[in-house]
Amino acid sequence: MIREIGKQDIPECVQVIRDSFLTVANEFGFTAENAPRFTAFAVSIDRLTYQLETEHRRMALYCLDSGKIVGYCSLLFQDGNQCELNNLCVLPEYRHAGIGASLLRDAFERAKQAGCRKINIGIVEENRVLRAWYEQQGFLHIGTKKFDFFPFTCGYMEKIL
Repeated sequence: MIREIGKQDIPECVQVIRDSFLTVANEFGFTAENAPRFTAFAVSIDRLTYQLETEHRRMALYCLDSGKIVGYCSLLFQDGNQCELNNLCVLPEYRHAGIGASLLRDAFERAKQAGCRKINIGIVEENRVLRAWYEQQGFLHIGTKKFDFFPFTCGYMEKIL
């Protein structure tokens, strides 16, 4: 089941995000020392609370019938009828069951309902599997940028809704 999160869900969502992004960190050799701003190390209860209450991000979670949260994503609304998809993730043991695709379709609908015509996303460019997955979902790769504070290249993608 997909639903918008409440403040009471934030601690569990933080753990889901950390655990999910840690697999990418481990695969590519990111650590809290060489990539402290990478999602696996940078997300916190305070940060998600700020995003929910101050930035008014639309945050959604995927939970099992038991109530366990196993997936998460958020939308940051931007100027020009655009939004940015952030932290789409699924716990490793629940991947390859369509949960990520369900969260993404839900994000598309939420974005459309809010009047967005385009969704932007940033990814680890070196993660070819993830890039291919987003391309299968209709995203187009539009460029890259290298930041000194990341040991990877940021890839940018967009999808017209």
